[in-house]
Amino acid sequence: MASPSRIDVHQHLIPPAYRETMDRHGETAGGWPTPAWDAESAIAMMDRRSITTGILSISSPGTHFGDDAEARAVTRDVNEYSAELAKDRPDRFGFFASLPLPDVEGAIAEASYALDELHADGVVLLSNYYGRYLGHKEFEPLWAELDARAAVVFIHPTAPPMPMLEGMPSPLLDFPFDTTRTAVHMTLNGVMSRHTRMKVILSHAGGFLPYAAWRFTGGAQFNPGTTPMGILTDLQRFYFDAALSTTPSALPSLLAFAAPGHICYGSDFPFAPEGSGDLLDSLLESYEGFEPGQLDAINRGSAEALFPRLAAA
Repeated sequence: MASPSRIDVHQHLIPPAYRETMDRHGETAGGWPTPAWDAESAIAMMDRRSITTGILSISSPGTHFGDDAEARAVTRDVNEYSAELAKDRPDRFGFFASLPLPDVEGAIAEASYALDELHADGVVLLSNYYGRYLGHKEFEPLWAELDARAAVVFIHPTAPPMPMLEGMPSPLLDFPFDTTRTAVHMTLNGVMSRHTRMKVILSHAGGFLPYAAWRFTGGAQFNPGTTPMGILTDLQRFYFDAALSTTPSALPSLLAFAAPGHICYGSDFPFAPEGSGDLLDSLLESYEGFEPGQLDAINRGSAEALFPRLAAA
């Protein structure tokens, strides 16, 4: 039976003004059609799927469309829209603030405003920005700021800098790869070892990371100052949402790799069709390999630890 009080850390919103900006720039989420969205439909979905609170975020392609000034304005508009939703219904909505990367100065300023003034629950970053992955040295000042605030950081994939395969939009094939790539890049470049106060959630069970983590420890051969066990330890600092990943083949690997309390529930609404979501919820609830307390932690407990304001909700 479904938990009556799930916390969904991977739920998206598409504000009307943001949709207009995407349309004007001819952008989509890696070739995936942009679905309809409104707050009422989101709440109705949550009621059907036993979700008490959804932590909202902007998905790919993010808020930067090539111009820093425009990106700062679009990002501020998106964040203030999100904050109003959370303010009106704090029991039903929280939000991860968008940042106008690769504009690092603008991103630091927006993170401060969103966390201090808008009371965002954290920030959302994309897996790469115009081919620059999150372990890039240019992003270090932002990581230092987020770590100083012990912020929750949600990393969502976007299209990698390569052509899509025909008939396979990036969200189907490339997004899991890009999540894996940026997580390993962050780890090998010391982001996870230097900044241990922040909490970083990877989308979709971390892509291929849990399945292939031991393989990636071989990076120690090519990255001075790292060791195989150090790499593995830092990879296990990540948190994971289980969106689109509660299948009988994915769950065992995720459960075997993730640290206790590091797996959260995710719906990926409205980009994931709700019919698929119902099936994945059923697979999650019927999985027979959980240790005592693991399912409750995924549905709610892990997120309560990340977002203490929701512990009493």
